[in-house]
Amino acid sequence: MNFNEYADQELLTLDLARILARDLRNHLKHNERVTFAVPGGRTPVDVFEELSAVHIEWERVDVILTDERWLPETHPRSNAGLIRRHLLKDAAAAARFHPYWRADREPEAAVGDLALEISPLLPIEVLLLGMGEDLHIASLFPDAENIRAALAPDAPVLMVMRPPSQPEPRVTLTAPVLADAYNIHLAITGESKRAALGRAEESGDPAFAPVLAVLDEAEVYWAP
Repeated sequence: MNFNEYADQELLTLDLARILARDLRNHLKHNERVTFAVPGGRTPVDVFEELSAVHIEWERVDVILTDERWLPETHPRSNAGLIRRHLLKDAAAAARFHPYWRADREPEAAVGDLALEISPLLPIEVLLLGMGEDLHIASLFPDAENIRAALAPDAPVLMVMRPPSQPEPRVTLTAPVLADAYNIHLAITGESKRAALGRAEESGDPAFAPVLAVLDEAEVYWAP
């Protein structure tokens, strides 16, 4: 882990947007298309707003979600809806987006077809993650019944998670897919999440602290 500390969230936002754009450009020099995996949540919204205006070859970028709540895009908790509002506009509107939610199916019935769609886009070139105070990343929640299966080296590309702490089912990229990304960026804010990251390192158990699945290779960005 490489830990980057900022005086405030505005500085973190500006620098992280610059770094993500740099990584995307670097990969575009060597690849016909590049996969950019992004989370939902509050922390990355300002980063998305900055990044959306950056002029890179967005038409060659595939944007995928690290995870999705099984909700329509019109729902305020939809990650896809958040990405469309804050990232896929201005210059970034040219990117190709791959949402997960299917109106006609439960997640367990859709996840196989979704994995077939996402697999050709792997490995991820540029990955952005957030982290909850419970140490989850994507929808790898420590209270999910199948968390160890989602952390296993032979986990499928996508899994359905139904953690008791969450009000709806989720579809998530699994730990080996996330850990296989070329550039892993983890953005967190606030003293409580910095303390949580310390607990994760002390625990050494990814089932307790799923963030450990990527932490060794991650660039971490923190602001109070």
